[in-house]
Amino acid sequence: MPGTLAGDLFRRLLNVWRVYDATVWDRWLAAGCTGLAFVPALSIMSVQFGDLPERPADAFTLVLILAQTLPLAVRTRWPAACLAINGAAFVVHETLAYPMQFGTVTIYVALYSAGAHQERFRRAIAVVLSAAYAVLCVAMLLLGSPATLSEFLVFYLLFAACWMGGAFVRGQRLQEAERRRLAAVAATTAERARIARELHDVVTHHVTGIVVQADATQFVATSPDRVVTALSTIGGSGRRALAELRHLLDVLEATGESASPVMGSVRDLVEQTRSGGQPVELVEDGDQPALPVGVSLAVYRVVQEGLTNAVKYAEGSPTTVRVGYRNDHVEVEVTNAAAAVSVGARSGLSGGRGLPGLRSRIDALGGELTASDQPDGGFQLHASIPLSDTE
Repeated sequence: MPGTLAGDLFRRLLNVWRVYDATVWDRWLAAGCTGLAFVPALSIMSVQFGDLPERPADAFTLVLILAQTLPLAVRTRWPAACLAINGAAFVVHETLAYPMQFGTVTIYVALYSAGAHQERFRRAIAVVLSAAYAVLCVAMLLLGSPATLSEFLVFYLLFAACWMGGAFVRGQRLQEAERRRLAAVAATTAERARIARELHDVVTHHVTGIVVQADATQFVATSPDRVVTALSTIGGSGRRALAELRHLLDVLEATGESASPVMGSVRDLVEQTRSGGQPVELVEDGDQPALPVGVSLAVYRVVQEGLTNAVKYAEGSPTTVRVGYRNDHVEVEVTNAAAAVSVGARSGLSGGRGLPGLRSRIDALGGELTASDQPDGGFQLHASIPLSDTE
């Protein structure tokens, strides 16, 4: 229970922290350090550098305190300026040997902030700081400081550790930003590939049906009823193709209301192909459950690809579509009785995007797709798709 309460408290504090911009917290930090610098009891927490004989405080002490604490208000926006003002005030405070006060510890914060947030001239700034520190040490010795070289070295290592700590945090932040950028690029690439597959499926299926119907119409020119039926089928295929293409264009332009595909049912697909003159039988096994969007689309595309192949390469041959709904997966199978070409030729549909693109879709869902010639010369497309949407 205590661990849970502590975790809840930490999350609440983190949420409060994220509400405000970093510059807002920098202002609060500057105000807080300024107030603490005037608390005598906290003077023992100050940075005592050089051990010079202490002089009494005067009005200039107030200026030096404010010059060390107030620049923290811009430590993330202008870290180099913050460090320059803070560091100069710290050097003057120590060389003039003013009394110890809490504001001197802000030199650590300024160094850390420069290491974490400074973008340009980082190496030059580090060199200038090291040179300035060496001059400060020499000045302290000339002023009669009893400090040894080892003490100066310890302070230098402490100052450098603050800078390096900030540099480490900056490196982690840059790596996270790069990971996010690469993830966004990968997501964009995957979305483009998905849309390319959708375009292939839409164009191949509908245009193939339109071409086959148009070619067949010339042989029934003497039968007005059959011509009207063929033209009606062509018009329906064209309208469906336009609807799907319009949706994909909306997705590409990021103006679509939803990324869900525009499609009918498998039964509509079979009826559409059957009306075009291809003998197709639909066999459904089991009760259809509520399918995830990715699985439903994959089932539709498998049947669409199989029927497109049948119309294009085995026109007029009996074709069977079987869809079986199991407890944890869907079985889809499209078989035609006679094939005019081999599997290798079919896989080259529309520049090689047909079966390979469909296989990628099924693989992404954790399923399997097989395409094979049958002993009787037919062709079979079979897919097994788990009932989980991992797209």
